[in-house]
Amino acid sequence: AFFIGKTIREEINRGQADYTPIYASEIPSLFLTGRKHIDVALIQVSPPDPYGFCSLGINVDIVKPLAQSSPLTIAEINPQMPRTLGNSFVHMKEIDYFVFNNSPLLEFNFDEPDEIANRIGKNLAGIIENKSTIHIGFGDLPNSTLKFLGDKKDLGMHSHSITDNIIPLIEEGVLTCRKKNFHPEKVITSFALGSKKLYNFVDNNPFIEFYPSNYVCNPRNIGMNKKMISINSARQIDLTGQVNAATEGYQFYSGLGETIDFMRGAAFSKGGKPIIVIPSTSRDGKKSRIVPHLDEGAGVMLSRGDVYYVVTEWGVAYLHGKTIRERVLELICISHPDFRQLLLEEAKRLNYIYSDQLLSCDDHGRICLYPSEYETIYTGRNNEQIKIRPVKTTDERLLKELYYSLNEKDRYLRFFGVKKEFTHSKTQSEVNIDYNKIFSIGAFVGEIGREKMIGNATYYLNPKLNTGEYSFLVNGEYRGKGIGTFLYQHMILIAKEKGLKGFYGNIHIQNKSTVRIIQRGGYTKITPPELGEKELFYEVFFDKEDSID
Repeated sequence: AFFIGKTIREEINRGQADYTPIYASEIPSLFLTGRKHIDVALIQVSPPDPYGFCSLGINVDIVKPLAQSSPLTIAEINPQMPRTLGNSFVHMKEIDYFVFNNSPLLEFNFDEPDEIANRIGKNLAGIIENKSTIHIGFGDLPNSTLKFLGDKKDLGMHSHSITDNIIPLIEEGVLTCRKKNFHPEKVITSFALGSKKLYNFVDNNPFIEFYPSNYVCNPRNIGMNKKMISINSARQIDLTGQVNAATEGYQFYSGLGETIDFMRGAAFSKGGKPIIVIPSTSRDGKKSRIVPHLDEGAGVMLSRGDVYYVVTEWGVAYLHGKTIRERVLELICISHPDFRQLLLEEAKRLNYIYSDQLLSCDDHGRICLYPSEYETIYTGRNNEQIKIRPVKTTDERLLKELYYSLNEKDRYLRFFGVKKEFTHSKTQSEVNIDYNKIFSIGAFVGEIGREKMIGNATYYLNPKLNTGEYSFLVNGEYRGKGIGTFLYQHMILIAKEKGLKGFYGNIHIQNKSTVRIIQRGGYTKITPPELGEKELFYEVFFDKEDSID
């Protein structure tokens, strides 16, 4: 067996059947070069056309190379086999014997996605751009993610297999393949796995072409697609980014399949994204799938350098080019909250991260969940899309870079002194927040993995007054675009929802632009500085009643 399924898994793990670990792209060459010999190829084909060509139908994959390398080919001609196009044909002259059998094709039904799969699909959709070309790895989870791409435009597909879930995307004009540069206006695949509806859909459909796996799964061909997206599932991933996708300890569970071919092909692609989707825990919730180290005996299918994105129901981690410290924190932050503290302690024990590293926790040490409901988009004056979202643990470096981007004057106006160092111990407390007593948002440009923080706004709750001490800053290159005002107005909405009455703070008298922004926030009181002082004090009340002394 080249891939392990339910039917032979037990026999292989008892040593009563053989398994050959090999990439899907390389299986045909075993037979075409004569390294592996077969005596007879049994194939199923459609009836011949007027020119004598039969189609291999829904399964070209390794079947065509097997037929080409076999000294004897026996075909079952089945009128219910769809006539698929591409490099999918076998001429009657190449068939030594045939039988006629009119019988339904085997159908395959994927499980309906559960709540966790739906959350993963929504998170995944956020990192897939319009005009991307999609590969869906084998399994229920990768297949289910297609349902969340309905708002995309001009997607393409180059995938080892296709399923029923492509049909609505094609019918709704989402999957057009118009922007593909490799086989434009064509879905490229090796086999179809689904229902009779899918088999009828591919019958004589010139939009979908089938090719052998040594062509479809060749990383060089995959990489020729721009914005190639490869979506694959896994069983475990350790904190450094090593992925186990095919074993349970010493027990074989599946096989290599096309995973490595497509992950590396996507990495070759201009704008490509190799992605792992994985639930944060086992089905019963008792084990984390993000672990300090892989289980004993587990096979490493993907190395630390192969994985760019990891998506769970808790978010997206970007690993490519990240240090061990950075990727450990990225993965902890998308693990299940019940396991984050344990993973943090193990990472410290293994010296992967700073010994004083914090996570977002409340006063009782309970993990604070990231409040994604406060994410929004600000469209700048030149239609630039700027993402506004709460800061999180993994933003420490971005916040430091924002601080270091300030010139001396800006640092003086923001910190009332010229700060030259922004250390880990100080900065981490500004991103590991409880989203209650401290709330901080950032303005970001660039996609995940290439993000730059260009602005930041924070309030610190004063529980006695039920108001927040507010401060903000914007990178000098992005000032005058309304970002500071938008951050302020968005923080007011958050503060109101949290039950705060208003904001207060100090502003340097030279910082006139900040004064103007603050005055737009509600019922404002500004106390001028005393003689010799350089800071004015302001209070902003959201409701008029609270502003009355």
